[in-house]
Amino acid sequence: MITYLKGKLAFKDPTHVIIDIHGIGYEVKISLNTYGKIEDKEEIMLHTFLHIKEDAHTLYGFKEASEKKAFLDLISISGVGANTGLMILSSMTVPELEQAISEGDHPTIQRVKGIGAKTAQRIVLELKDKILKAGISSPEGKGQGFVQNSNKLKQEALQALITLGFTKAQAEKNIMTVLKKSGPDVSLETLIKASLKSSS
Repeated sequence: MITYLKGKLAFKDPTHVIIDIHGIGYEVKISLNTYGKIEDKEEIMLHTFLHIKEDAHTLYGFKEASEKKAFLDLISISGVGANTGLMILSSMTVPELEQAISEGDHPTIQRVKGIGAKTAQRIVLELKDKILKAGISSPEGKGQGFVQNSNKLKQEALQALITLGFTKAQAEKNIMTVLKKSGPDVSLETLIKASLKSSS
């Protein structure tokens, strides 16, 4: 099992990074929360999980060990796959997720794209005791984000949402709804996160 990767940051976007380790590039899927915490420095270290299926071996990476733990807890639940777990952690921080679970607030979890009522209830039911025993994580600092010009911002957000499973039309609609409310100076991370939750 690949527990972590440490090397040069060769490429970064809101859905994945490429880490160069001794001339080999490892593509690692990341959450939006991890994206916001990755600084544009040469060296990077991510806690990783190698997900093996018959047709693919996929690496998932997390800046914080607490997020990797939350991901592993989520995918241990029937009906929650790796991509769904990543979608949840792109829509909510670990403390937000833990708070929703501990309070039995499955409607908040259900607002994540692809999460139905039964799956949200199952997440709460199966993880509530575990979280209450461990204690809720402290709120983590928000990612700094990257203020960019409006067109580039929209294009990067659009690509990220399409990668996360939205149709182009729905993604564009959600992005425009968020931009109308927040203005053009919103960070890429904030724009994508708000677009994930947009019900427009």
